[in-house]
Amino acid sequence: MADLTAHSSSDLSPIEGEVDDSRRKFLLRATIGLGAVGVAFTATPFIESWLPSERARALGGPTEVDVSKIEAGQMIITLWRRQPIYVTHRTPDMMKLLGNHDARLKDPTSTDSDQPEYCKNPIRARSAEYLVLIGICTHLGCLPKQFFDAGDPVVGADWPGGWRCPCHGSRFDMAGRVFDGSPASVNLRIPPYSYPTPGKLVIAEDTSAAASS
Repeated sequence: MADLTAHSSSDLSPIEGEVDDSRRKFLLRATIGLGAVGVAFTATPFIESWLPSERARALGGPTEVDVSKIEAGQMIITLWRRQPIYVTHRTPDMMKLLGNHDARLKDPTSTDSDQPEYCKNPIRARSAEYLVLIGICTHLGCLPKQFFDAGDPVVGADWPGGWRCPCHGSRFDMAGRVFDGSPASVNLRIPPYSYPTPGKLVIAEDTSAAASS
């Protein structure tokens, strides 16, 4: 009868041991290789979608925002030309307070401030609903923080809502206009932008078509 006794690994011949060991190494290398390929294929779409956007922003290319996803009373921050852009969905209550404090502002009509011609109006925007600002204080370049609640105790009982700079206390209303007593001398700047389709905001250099729309 054939010998059915089980052999341990130590009973294998040198050649059999070398073959088994080589096969294990091959399978290990193949598994690692396939895993690396899988990771590369998974990561590629993210890399390809991220890098062109960064290059475009660095070169001043357009930045697109779906404003329909911004809830009323909220603000998002995006980038354009490596600058933070504040996009705020203003509520009707926010808008009601805009015309009540012009006497407390340094430049209520934005005469001495920087904005496209189509934003040189009391609401400083193409649309009353959305405000688009460069989120850099016009004093020394800090990033103003949002204090949208009227009467916020941090800013004061007569506060109508807006932004306050954490560095030196400059205050701006819900149109980005600077209050008297602030170190900043002019209103927050507004970048060029347009709405090519409803709900789609494009921040980019003006063209004749965008400027006239």
